[in-house]
Amino acid sequence: MHDWQPDRLLPGFEAKTIPLSADYDGEVVATLVRLPAPAAARGTVLYVHGFIDYFFQRHVAERLAAEGYAFYALDLRKHGRSLRAHQHPCFCRDVAEYFDDLSRALDDIDGPVILAGHSTGGLVCALYAAEGERREQLRALWLNSPFFEWRGGAQVRAKLRIAASLGAFAPYLNDPKAVLPAYVESLHETWGGEWAFDLSLKPHHGFPAYFGWVRAITEAHARVHAGLQLACPVLSMHSDESDIVLDWRHIARWSRTLGRDVTVLQFPGALHDVMLSRREIREEAFRQFFAWAERVSA
Repeated sequence: MHDWQPDRLLPGFEAKTIPLSADYDGEVVATLVRLPAPAAARGTVLYVHGFIDYFFQRHVAERLAAEGYAFYALDLRKHGRSLRAHQHPCFCRDVAEYFDDLSRALDDIDGPVILAGHSTGGLVCALYAAEGERREQLRALWLNSPFFEWRGGAQVRAKLRIAASLGAFAPYLNDPKAVLPAYVESLHETWGGEWAFDLSLKPHHGFPAYFGWVRAITEAHARVHAGLQLACPVLSMHSDESDIVLDWRHIARWSRTLGRDVTVLQFPGALHDVMLSRREIREEAFRQFFAWAERVSA
């Protein structure tokens, strides 16, 4: 592994490039980010972003650090800090490809970890908690609007089935307009949102949705729907109709099937990323997380 260096995107943070085994796109890396802080009495959180996303949520790291947690975030291969020019952005043929990214990051973190995942990152983290090489290191799982089912009616689902089928032999066929710009517009300060992030890494109109990726996500959903029987406690947060990316009913339904100790909380009016919602909502989400984390650590 490379040494820790000042992070190029977030002043005050550090980043470490993790070289991984080359795949069908060639050279592959992941990037581990941390907020240097005094000794953490309450433990460690490792955060994993969503699709067409990367870690930029400085306020989450700083709030957790203030409450006594060591904070790390992982930019998965082909996302954010880990995206290279020769790669297909945000692409995988199987979500298990990300397991090595997580295992290598966990290998760099001492002691038990609360693994946190947003949206597609929540899907990846849930499957890692069930199947990953270092799953015994996970103290608990914190999910922020996890992506457990496609959103849309019969027509959308029919198109997704066709895309998933085509993805088996033509994985790079894609829909360049699959990602609607409305969500980025609701977040970024350019369009009146509260947040500043790099629009080359989380673009206004997204990246293409490759059919091989659609197939990989569909297969991952099926694994969740079959039941994971997670041993660790789970906290899953979701919004209501204010989530314009996923259907909160799917999140609520499938989260409750993950294991024996699952807490599901709704935050009406929240954005798809609950922790990017307006201040009073995210403050309540922080409060609920800290209370749950204390309980599962007792």
